Formats: sequence, structure tokens, C-alpha cells
Amino acid sequence: MEATNPEVLQRIPHRPPFLFIDRVVERSEDGMVAEKTWDPGMSFYEGHYPGNPITPGVLLCESIFQTGAVFLAEMLEKEGKTLADATPVLSRIENAKFKAMVKPGDTVRLKVTMKEKVSMFYFLSGRIENEAGKAVATLNFALAMVKEEG
Repeated sequence: MEATNPEVLQRIPHRPPFLFIDRVVERSEDGMVAEKTWDPGMSFYEGHYPGNPITPGVLLCESIFQTGAVFLAEMLEKEGKTLADATPVLSRIENAKFKAMVKPGDTVRLKVTMKEKVSMFYFLSGRIENEAGKAVATLNFALAMVKEEG
């Protein structure tokens, strides 16, 4: 299995075992595409579900949120800022729909698109696709750029 790309590690504070992006594969002005291969050795598969493991939907969503955070970090860099200036924090999840299962060993594409920015809130849409290009999940979410207090 491929190790997480260093550019991901540079842009968000998440680390294993709670890092769910392996690499960024595409960029545009309004979005990003990343990939994640779900390692069969991840411990949660032992209990979700024994004999028929599937990737929890909440972790699929987290992979999209992390992709959004990497996208925002790159946007900030273009503006001369960094995540040291603010941390992306999830502030809203809407219309999450799960359409297919992700099994251990599957690779998914994580697509985020910027919809709108209002003050410190960034509204994005997410789509997770399997290797055949079929939707696994879709959702809308917002990340707030929160300055560290103190």
C-alpha cells in the first residue's frame, strides 16, 4: 500500500490512525480530487462487521472533510496564509447520502467542490466514487476557519 503523500501531511494536522487521504490527484480553482485505499488491516474492520467488513460511513465522510481541509490549506497558501493562521473545523453536514459500500482494499476518489465563502465559513460539496466511477456517497458540508485562542 502506498504511504500518504507528504503534501497531504504538510497541509493538515491529521495523522494516522486518523488520516484518511493517501494522495491528491487533481486540482482546480474550485476543487480537488484525492484518493484513499482502505487498508484491510485497519482495526475497525474487526468490529464493523465481523465476517462482512465494510468501511463506516462516518469515516467516508471524514475522508471528504479532510480533502476539503487540504483544498482550503492550498487556497490559503495562494493568499499568503497558512493553517497556522487558522484551523479548518467542521461546522455543518447536510444531505449525506450513502449509495454503495466500500470494502477493505477498495480505492475511492474523493471529490470536493467549493460552493460559497461567507465570512470564515467555506461551503463545499463532496462526492466519493468507487473505482468504476459510481457514487458511493454525496454530501454538502461547511468548514470554518477558526483561529486558535490564546
